[in-house]
Amino acid sequence: MPVLTSERREKKQGKIRNSEYYGMESIFDTLYAESRNGKTFNHLMAIIESEENIKLAYRTIKRNHGSKTPGVDKKTIRNLAKLNEDEYVRLVKKKFSNYHPRPVRREEIPKDNGKTRPLGIPAISDRIVQQCILQVMEPICEAKFSENSNGFRPNRSAETAIAQCCRLIQVQHLYHVVDLDIKGFFDNINHTKLIRQIWSLGIRDKKLLCIIKQMLKAPVILPNGEKIYPTKGTPQGGILSPLLANIVLNELDWWIASQWENMPTRTEFTIRQNRAGAEIKSHVYRALRRSNLKEMHSVRYADDFKIFCSSHTDAVKAYHATAKWLKDRLGLDISPEKSRIVNLKRQYSEFLGFKLKVQKRSNKYVVKSHMCDKAYKKVQKKLTEEVKKLEHSADDKAQFMQLMTYNAVVAGIHQYYCIATAASEDFGKLAYGVKKQMHNRLRNDLTRKGELKKGYIKEKYGKSSQLRFLHGRPVVPIGYVQSRNAQHKRKSVNKYTPEGRELIHKNLNIDTKTMLWLMRNPVQGRSIEYADNRISLYAAQHGKCAVTGSIMEAHDIHCHHKRPAAKGGTDEYGNLVLISAPVHKLIHASDMATIKFYLNLLNLDSTQILKLNKFREMAEMSLID
Repeated sequence: MPVLTSERREKKQGKIRNSEYYGMESIFDTLYAESRNGKTFNHLMAIIESEENIKLAYRTIKRNHGSKTPGVDKKTIRNLAKLNEDEYVRLVKKKFSNYHPRPVRREEIPKDNGKTRPLGIPAISDRIVQQCILQVMEPICEAKFSENSNGFRPNRSAETAIAQCCRLIQVQHLYHVVDLDIKGFFDNINHTKLIRQIWSLGIRDKKLLCIIKQMLKAPVILPNGEKIYPTKGTPQGGILSPLLANIVLNELDWWIASQWENMPTRTEFTIRQNRAGAEIKSHVYRALRRSNLKEMHSVRYADDFKIFCSSHTDAVKAYHATAKWLKDRLGLDISPEKSRIVNLKRQYSEFLGFKLKVQKRSNKYVVKSHMCDKAYKKVQKKLTEEVKKLEHSADDKAQFMQLMTYNAVVAGIHQYYCIATAASEDFGKLAYGVKKQMHNRLRNDLTRKGELKKGYIKEKYGKSSQLRFLHGRPVVPIGYVQSRNAQHKRKSVNKYTPEGRELIHKNLNIDTKTMLWLMRNPVQGRSIEYADNRISLYAAQHGKCAVTGSIMEAHDIHCHHKRPAAKGGTDEYGNLVLISAPVHKLIHASDMATIKFYLNLLNLDSTQILKLNKFREMAEMSLID
């Protein structure tokens, strides 16, 4: 289920900040720039096995919910968190030195149609190895990927894919769509062909290619305990799998582009760029339309893709040519039952949970989009389940927690589907059914009066007349959705250039030299979790002491356990705080002379004394009057 805007934005920005915390951004920038210039890379393992890259892999994976899912060895990220930094780095380097992946545990995930989707869960140590490789391969591949690919890529999403579709339909008037479904794509990827494609992208480190081969051939443990050895395919669930899938289909993207978008013309036209950095090829397209070439443009999200054409005849040719190309070049078949040609003036075409069509308005055709029928039923079912949980909550506290979940689900659905042109109509229908259900189940508890505190609900839904309160707490109204147009990705926005990162987030307002010092000078004997959280806290606190609010020098920074380790306190983020050395001594001081000395030294005001006493109380020390 999609999450809230602020959370999605923070997640994207967090990945970028991670590389900045570990001083890796300049290396990734260089790889990207060199890849764009056609350089080949023969010695990537030195970067992949570097201490900073290995620590960055831990930081990235620990925030992933999947890191808490055990592999065949029953271990999760929590097992790695107990190791100190040196032990963790040595473990990963040893894994690289003689790499043999553990078997992949397969889980069958139920689908809406009653079938199941196989999900491969590698061991946590193999996930760390895959993340280390992904971090280095991604900038090289990003420099070679097509703009028409949107899935599992930095700063691209389902929204950018829908925006591309709308532009092709409404601006370029391409009303005939080829919907092609690749039969069992992830299960039928040819390993030999994939390695050749990686090689053609300029990644030619033989040790790295051998490790990827071994990953692809890792044995799979089925739910019944049977072990199989795959000869093709890549497991869905592996960290590296989305990138490998994009590498496989990158060749398809560029082949389709070569049929029209990148076709050379006799006259060389000057290609301008708009404010977003996108190329304007109107003169080129005008010249191409005077030829007998069939116009075709693709939009892809992972293995879901569409080809837009100007006529039914061109669409039929594109359908057969693409199906043949997939079979001949990639060894992949299409599913005839799920593949078709759609005239958007007559029928809807479904893509990523939306259905798109054109309707005539003021002598021109405009895009009309809804939630697709399958997505509508899925959302309806999900909301019904959440309302049932509200009714059957054990007590007031449980109901409050469930209401928070319900509100997050509704807001997440709004966030994803608000780009449909008929979003208000769809959510109006949903609201009618769910509102009836809520009144039947929670009739006496729902009112129009309640407390609306500052936050996302007040900001986004405060003006809605549909807003209701459950025991005084706000319930996000399903029918109140603020629709907007799907936004294109600006070409200038780029994770792997300094200018592009500035457009994604503001520069860190902290001393990066001190942060890197913390990273390179860990506290001996402490866990990798402690070391990583110390860096996170330095960024979160903007390098300031949690009690005095003053900027701390590197030698003055102490990481304090709110609940002492001797009392069962852990190295988790929530149990740690950064404070200056004198404040740390004052928190643990019991001798009155020592307390007076540091009070005089720090000259704390009443607010700072309150903060200090809060930490002393948690450390089971007497309060300072």
